[in-house]
Amino acid sequence: MTDQRELAAALRAAVRGEVDFGVTARALTTMDASNYRRVPLGVCAPRDADDVAAALAVCREHGVPVVPRGGGTSIAGQATGTGVVLDFTRHMNRLLSLDPEAGTAVVQPGLVLDRLQEAAAPHGLRFGPDPSTHSRCTLGGMIGNNSCGSHSVAWGTTADNVRTLSVITARGERLRPGPGWAGAPEGLRPLVDGELARLRTGFPDLPRRISGYAVDALLPEHRADVARSLCGSEGTLAVLTEAELTLVRAPRARALAVLAYADESGAAQAAAGLLPYRPLTVEGMAADLVPSGADLPRGGAWLFVEAGGDTEAEARAAAETIVRAADVVDALVVTDPARQRALWRIREDASGTATRMPGGTSRTKSGGGSEAWPGWEDCAVPPARLGAYLRDFRALLAEHGLRGTPYGHFGDGCIHVRIDFDLLTGPGVARFRRFSEELADLVVAHGGSLSGEHGDGQARAELLPRMYGAETVALFERVKGVWDPDGLLNPGMLVRPAPLDADLRFSALPREPVDVAFGYPADAGDFSAAVRRCVGVAKCRTTSVSGSAVMCPSYRATGEEEHSTRGRARLLHEMLAGEVVTDGWRSTEVRDALDLCLSCKGCRSDCPVGVDMATYKAEFLHHHYAGRRRPAAHYAMGWLPVWLRWAARTRTAGAANALASVRPLAGLAKRLGGIAAEREIPRLAGEPFSRWWRRRRPSATGEGRLVVLWPDTFTEHLSPSVGRAAVRVLEAAGLRVALPPTLRLPSGGRRVGDARSRSPLSLLTARRGRVCCGLTYLSTGQLDRARTVLGRTLDLLEPVLATDAPLVVLEPSCAAALRTDAPELLHDDPRAARLASRVLTFAETLETYAPDWTPPAVNRPVTGQTHCHQHAVLGDAPDRRLREAAGLTGELTGGCCGLAGDFGFERGHYGVSRACAEEQLLPAVREAPQDAVVQADGFSCRTQLEQLGGVRGRHLAEILAEALDRRP
Repeated sequence: MTDQRELAAALRAAVRGEVDFGVTARALTTMDASNYRRVPLGVCAPRDADDVAAALAVCREHGVPVVPRGGGTSIAGQATGTGVVLDFTRHMNRLLSLDPEAGTAVVQPGLVLDRLQEAAAPHGLRFGPDPSTHSRCTLGGMIGNNSCGSHSVAWGTTADNVRTLSVITARGERLRPGPGWAGAPEGLRPLVDGELARLRTGFPDLPRRISGYAVDALLPEHRADVARSLCGSEGTLAVLTEAELTLVRAPRARALAVLAYADESGAAQAAAGLLPYRPLTVEGMAADLVPSGADLPRGGAWLFVEAGGDTEAEARAAAETIVRAADVVDALVVTDPARQRALWRIREDASGTATRMPGGTSRTKSGGGSEAWPGWEDCAVPPARLGAYLRDFRALLAEHGLRGTPYGHFGDGCIHVRIDFDLLTGPGVARFRRFSEELADLVVAHGGSLSGEHGDGQARAELLPRMYGAETVALFERVKGVWDPDGLLNPGMLVRPAPLDADLRFSALPREPVDVAFGYPADAGDFSAAVRRCVGVAKCRTTSVSGSAVMCPSYRATGEEEHSTRGRARLLHEMLAGEVVTDGWRSTEVRDALDLCLSCKGCRSDCPVGVDMATYKAEFLHHHYAGRRRPAAHYAMGWLPVWLRWAARTRTAGAANALASVRPLAGLAKRLGGIAAEREIPRLAGEPFSRWWRRRRPSATGEGRLVVLWPDTFTEHLSPSVGRAAVRVLEAAGLRVALPPTLRLPSGGRRVGDARSRSPLSLLTARRGRVCCGLTYLSTGQLDRARTVLGRTLDLLEPVLATDAPLVVLEPSCAAALRTDAPELLHDDPRAARLASRVLTFAETLETYAPDWTPPAVNRPVTGQTHCHQHAVLGDAPDRRLREAAGLTGELTGGCCGLAGDFGFERGHYGVSRACAEEQLLPAVREAPQDAVVQADGFSCRTQLEQLGGVRGRHLAEILAEALDRRP
């Protein structure tokens, strides 16, 4: 048995890059985006080819397997292993050169595809293959899997775009494979020369044959291309250290034709007939995977057919020619790049969306839809046979009582599908095996390949004899023996494979539901099912975001996997499994990974499978600190509503502000409260909002529609100007404003009106209190306290809930807490769901209850940031329409401000908080026109702007109220 400590010490002595055999590093690499899980001994991040050679030498000496790994988005299990994982994303991730004239680029294996595309774009060039994971998959992984993507009908597979490679064999030989037997290891050519007949007849001729080794690339008529033969070898033959790639000329303009068909069979049958028109893409998907309200032509299935040209008119003409040639139910041609990107996002998110299908089952225990998994993700058949294959495939699904929604590269005959296999029970796994064997036979009967894009890995390698026959598979084993005679590289993949039903990642999870505080309604109350949502497609690992996207700001700030949504989900998975992370809820590794989670909730909307790490973090902190002392910040900022109410009741806000302005006293307070030294303590309002309200008038009067304005902690004690402005605007729109009751009265004494709702006859038996959404307790994981606070809030709101009055919440984070966290935490109290259904944002209220009101004309550009919780939970379409109606031009940025409630104030978080702000918010404000209005609806956003940018941001209510004051 390998001595881990001795191995780790030997690696540290031999390589200059990082060597990590710790719990976190191992837990993060147990899985890729497949169904499989294998626990490595450790992780090595080599700095260069010399480090790779040194690491291979150490592992060879110790007899330890080596697994090359890029972005970890492989779907067949080939990026998992039990030995040492070589992580190329940390250091070997550079674009070494780009020659625009030759149309070539030299890259390291850890370079993310989008970084190459960004560098090539100014020269009118691009790398042809573009998988849907283009924002996080690496070139090394693409070469290892022979990835394709949506443009393969025009530009081929990765193998079609590789010129030469630089590799190191398991025995340390450095080779430079290319055409004409260049870089071939000793013994490879004689082996091929003895099998020429088999190589010419034993390999299916179709555009997406990815399965097995591409030994036929070594035929003389194929230029004996050793580099091409290595593509798709999944790191089992040699370790890639550098690649010279061919770039293609990108069309100057593109038009997207979206062709609608009655069903997927119609779309599949039509796809091959469009190829003579030389489209750039022919992608297909059915209605099952399309979100409601998507801007698509009417139909049950669609083909996304892209056409190119030198001008927009030329591209549109080419697309319209395709539309005329296609027999469609309906069609749409789009030339606007932004709208094209929005449409393509629907297709790119399908791999995640497909993991949750409508209609949960008892077998999968997923109340939000049954769980579906890869495993038969990307079979390919000749394009002309796709329609017939899909019909037979559907019949086989029905025969086994399974469901799946096909989508993918219809023009290449390549189908992606996730199927609702039961991989949690013995009978379910047995059915998974039977189905896999029968589907392999079906694919072969149609002349297809078991893999058309993602490789064989562990999912399909066992079935390769059904496709190639035993003798050709034996040839694959001999090829492996020439390149890697010791079987050191990625064993269990492609040749001498592990069984397809072994090492399933679900087998390590607890069989009984874990006792948790939240209800997890989308996962039938099962925390394990919630964690299982992360299938590893790693959209959270993108290094830049566009538009309104948020996820995952902490990863973009640190670049560390453990600070991505996927990384945290992996650690939670291993915590539940108990093999690598062995101390359960008390795990310091999980705590440290979650520490930099901003609870921005971006993953709740941006993650294709709806992972909600903010909720998981709150759950973990609740258990982690149960019965134990918490960090000081949890008391200082988690109990902020209590401290602020005390200051208001004792009328000591002025004194508190004066003390906070004395630097030594402020420094002491920050040290005691766990607050970052770099932060300024926000000033308390001299007059809380509700006191101004009571002074202004005793009760809500008028004839307009009654709306109840929520006095959240931030509006009440820190930004009462926002509340005052909201009252001004709402009343100008003809609405009658009230505040929630502050007394819980006996039955018969309830009414809504002046924030007190007092009945003199019942004051003796009334219970006093303030409504609160519990946000600060939720974000710090003090869930018992949050339940108490929310329960009291529901008691106070009973007279409001007895009416049809909406609750207008000005602070987006509080609105999100009431709309989602409250009903999920108080899942046993039906009043919480009723409360959630009443919550409206400021803009939603005006749009719903004052639709005929015309806002005052501001007529200025606007800059700022959409609050991350608004983006993730509430939506901002009404806000956009309200801004447009008021003449506020321009768009707000996405991302997160980085303050995120208590996060940016906590000691140790300042650097990440600032990095998040510098990503989009602060640059947008700096680059805005001088007369631009800075909108920031969240108190955190306004505080971050003030403290880091010296800029005063304003809530939309304040902007409109000021314009009202200027209106004649």
